[in-house]
Amino acid sequence: MKTFKNSRVAVGIMVLLFAVSFSNCSIHTGTSRSTYKAKRLPPGQAKKIYGGKSAKRYAPGHNKN
Repeated sequence: MKTFKNSRVAVGIMVLLFAVSFSNCSIHTGTSRSTYKAKRLPPGQAKKIYGGKSAKRYAPGHNKN
């Protein structure tokens, strides 16, 4: 009778450990947020891509005449 009680306790502990181990394995899904800022193209590269003759129009911060 004593071995039956001990085996029942052992099975209960195993079930408890099994449940705890699966409760820690969770998958988190959701929206991801990017933590980096997108870099702008340098004016010369934009000129090459868009086929402009001058990089002046692709450099908004520079107001050289």
